[in-house]
Amino acid sequence: MQMKLPRGTRDILPGEVEKWHYVERVFQSICERFQYEEIRTPIFEHTELFQRGVGDTTDIVSKEMYTFQDKKNRSLTLRPEGTASVVRAFVEHKLFGQVNQPVKLYYSGPMFRYERPQGARQRQFTQMGLEAIGSNDPAIDAEIISLAMSFYKELGLQNIELVINSLGDKESRLKHKDALVAHFEPQIDEFCADCQVRLHKNPLRILDCKVDHAHPLIATAPSILEFLNEESRSYFAKVKAYLDALGIAYTVDPTLVRGLDYYNHTTFEIMSTAEGFGAKSTLCGGGRYHGLVQEFDGPETPGVGFGLGVERLFAALDVERIELPVARELDCYVITATETAEVKAVTIVNELRLNGFSVEKDYMGRKMKGQLKDADRKNAWFTMILGDTELESGICKLKNMKTGEQTEIDLAAVTAGLQAAREQLEGENK
Repeated sequence: MQMKLPRGTRDILPGEVEKWHYVERVFQSICERFQYEEIRTPIFEHTELFQRGVGDTTDIVSKEMYTFQDKKNRSLTLRPEGTASVVRAFVEHKLFGQVNQPVKLYYSGPMFRYERPQGARQRQFTQMGLEAIGSNDPAIDAEIISLAMSFYKELGLQNIELVINSLGDKESRLKHKDALVAHFEPQIDEFCADCQVRLHKNPLRILDCKVDHAHPLIATAPSILEFLNEESRSYFAKVKAYLDALGIAYTVDPTLVRGLDYYNHTTFEIMSTAEGFGAKSTLCGGGRYHGLVQEFDGPETPGVGFGLGVERLFAALDVERIELPVARELDCYVITATETAEVKAVTIVNELRLNGFSVEKDYMGRKMKGQLKDADRKNAWFTMILGDTELESGICKLKNMKTGEQTEIDLAAVTAGLQAAREQLEGENK
């Protein structure tokens, strides 16, 4: 029986994985420039973490989580998103007691949601994200938006749009909730079963419904912006002022609520508007959360963060036909002309590798012509040919595969010889 991938998963093979490495390096670099530190959390957590943190009225918790019982009948769940785990770690390890505040963390790794696989949407997907926990300053909302926008631009994306909204504080949201209930309740029987449950639990979720998004009442629903109190309006105004100061264009969308229950105040999404992507596609989403740390039995602590899907990022890069600079280079390919040169070739290859060079040799018994073709396929900068003559003289020829130029190097000092040739080549390419 041929074994195949589970539906909704994929293999990332050599030739493609280098693109992932590049994207990961760019994300790590920009996070570190913004003074965010990496955190790594478990792939599975206690189910209650996501029920309490993400919210039991969300599609993620009610329909999409991969939940299982362990051997002691404890309910565990493969993480469907990153924020809940990071906040749990923040509380459990008492990071709120650190001198440096806010605590600024970034993460990257696989997430799992049971939903219909299509396009860049998979059941196992990769998410990158960050959290800044401990500050009420609207400037840090602008900071993380700036980081996300800078990340996409450094990768070369041009057709992206930032959409923002405010969900206000608890007082504002309660007033808005009452208005939403009054708006939807007379015709709630026209909505799906999920929305009927959400009406009194969390009517804001109705605005984010995938089934009833085209219902006329969605378009005419009262806007949260009409119910913001003075504090919430002031906070949102400051976020917009900081974005203006940074030269970051944005659109305010009062219907933007995001898919998780823990958001308040700032919410935002970054979308691809590239032709050929179809409908606007969300690449990144995030916002501010006050109350999530307390939900996990920590002290009252505000936070803000975002998550972005790597598969969707690659889809956007493909649509814009952006080629990442990931050509794999080989410093030297050691070619053997005779069987007696094999042992020496193995020792030279090992020496060069241990001294920091990327080096390869033939392991398939190819003739010299086949080895040269292999070196060319692997984009080798140099080839070094070893045969009986070279072994007797202690001298071999190092050939520049780009120019055809050859130099002689001492077999007793191959590292120094290759280093000098590489430095000369780099100097010529400057």
